Parts: sequence; C-alpha cells; structure tokens
Amino acid sequence: MKFSFFKTAACLLAILLVSGCATYPEAPSSIGKNGKSIEYLIGPGDRIQIFVWRNSDLTVEIPVRPDGKINTPLIEDLVAAGKTPSALAREVEKLLKKYIRNPQVTVIVKMFAGDYGQLVRVIGEAGNPMAIPYRSGMTVLDVMIQVGGLTVNASGNKASIIRNEKGMSKQYRVRLDDLIKDGDISANVPVMPGDTLIIPEAWF
Repeated sequence: MKFSFFKTAACLLAILLVSGCATYPEAPSSIGKNGKSIEYLIGPGDRIQIFVWRNSDLTVEIPVRPDGKINTPLIEDLVAAGKTPSALAREVEKLLKKYIRNPQVTVIVKMFAGDYGQLVRVIGEAGNPMAIPYRSGMTVLDVMIQVGGLTVNASGNKASIIRNEKGMSKQYRVRLDDLIKDGDISANVPVMPGDTLIIPEAWF
C-alpha cells in the first residue's frame, strides 16, 4: 500500500517537473480566419439591449432566459443563445418587418454571464483567479486587468494558454512579465473562447 502511494506521488512529481521545464510555441498574434477576432456568442443569463431606431416602445433591455430564448415587444420565444449580437439584430429586423417599415436594430450585451464554452479561465498566480466571459477582440492584457494582474510570486514569462483547436488541446507560451512589467505590446496576444491561462509560481 505504501509502495503504491509513493509510486503515485513520484509519478505526479515527475509530471510537474516535466511541465515546469517544457517549452511551448508562443501564442499566435492573431486568431480566426484572416486574423479576424472571434465574436462573442450570446448565452443564457446574459442581459442584452435591443435598440430599435425611431421606435422607443420596442427598445428594451432584457435577460436571456435559461432556455436561451428572449421575449420582446411583438416577438415571443426567440432563440438568442448561440448567436452573435449582430446576427440576433438581423433576425429581429426580419421579424419586425411584419409590423414596421425598414426596422433598424442594434443588439448590445449589457451584462455578460457567458456560456461555459465562452469563458476564459485564469488559474494560478493571478491577483484574483476567475472565469471571465469572452468578448470580441479580447486580449491577454484585457484578461490580466480583470484578474488584478500578477502576484509577487508569479513567473509571468512561463505562463501558458491551453486552447482547443479542431478537437485537439494545444499549449502556447505567453510573456506576461514582458507585457505587464516591461510594457512590451508585442506580448499582448489575443485570447479565444474556452482558453485557460495558467500562471505558474516562480521557483526561487
């Protein structure tokens, strides 16, 4: 029994040591097709504003229900979850054409709850590790501002992002010390929905 325990502990220690010494490619400086950032997808629990130009009675701020649907004046049980704000706006326009002429609609996410697949998770030596709803164009710097920066024990330049790409998990190095302490903007790389940012502790 004792031998089994020590064997398991030794295996875990070996994995941690290998991970600590491993080197990964740097995170890409652009994401998405042709370098375009990925848009945020509305999720259950988000609070959205639907603005209908020149129709204040149809302009509302509403929550997305747990089933992913919304109710607005003249429109009931419209699926909002899984759509970008612009895509939802176009769908609302199409439905409103039955009632008003040439509707122009803008959808703005006022409060983010975020579907689990839309979260960016930060673990390790951050000021306040947490899961953050992804927003279109979000970068590592945006994430670090929200989590309160690095702790004094952080090894920022050994941080990494774990990202799912085409069903495969990939790991990329990010240079948080260069970005935050030295102001090296080239280290400010984009993040993607579902990313996990790992910030290890420095070894003294």
